[in-house]
Amino acid sequence: MKNILSLVAVFLTITVSAQNMNGAWKLVNQNGKTFTDECIKIYSDSYFMFAIHKADGSFVKAGGGSYTSKGKEYTEILDFYTTDSTQVRKPVAYSFSVKKDELTIEAKMHGGTLKETWKKVDEASSSLSGAWRFGARVDDAGVAGQRRGGDSPRQTLKILSGNHFQWAAFNYETKQFMGTGGGTYKLEDGKYTETIRFFSRDNSRSGMSLTFECRLDGSDWYHKGKGTTGNLVSEVWERIK
Repeated sequence: MKNILSLVAVFLTITVSAQNMNGAWKLVNQNGKTFTDECIKIYSDSYFMFAIHKADGSFVKAGGGSYTSKGKEYTEILDFYTTDSTQVRKPVAYSFSVKKDELTIEAKMHGGTLKETWKKVDEASSSLSGAWRFGARVDDAGVAGQRRGGDSPRQTLKILSGNHFQWAAFNYETKQFMGTGGGTYKLEDGKYTETIRFFSRDNSRSGMSLTFECRLDGSDWYHKGKGTTGNLVSEVWERIK
């Protein structure tokens, strides 16, 4: 019975920690200094992405991957990191605490100690909140092509909180980064509208708004509309985390 209770306690600790971190957070302080660029980090139950950009939308850097938490510690394993690909798939352990709308993380790095304070900017309150994997293109008849699946190291993922989103394309095996973008979104009456705050391939796309027809079918998310180039986009994404 003691062993069973211990396992339950560990499970509850992990679950509560993950739920406390779910949503979007803004970096406000790094190593005792106010962080002046825009940095948003989005957590789902076990996946995260972050990006840094200037006020004018100029892209600085981004990263993302999976994480696990236990008690006051959590570990990140990056799938992509735009400024240092050698860090991909190398676990990094952090101590952390969540108090109301404030997240503090701390880790020992090669150059010393990293300490950051993040403020929560929204909850994981939308039906789209979570992490999604690009599944396939959808033709005019609404039929999806062959799905890429989760076994390939080449992935395109998107993570959403209550009103923030970020997507990224990468290959964690070759450590190649293809692109990322993100911003805020609204979901109203079957319409999904993104407002782009940054786009690593083209800073001029910052400020654009794109609206898609949107529907959920079980763990699938279908959307159809015009992309940043004006071309028709019709896709299905699969919920993963």
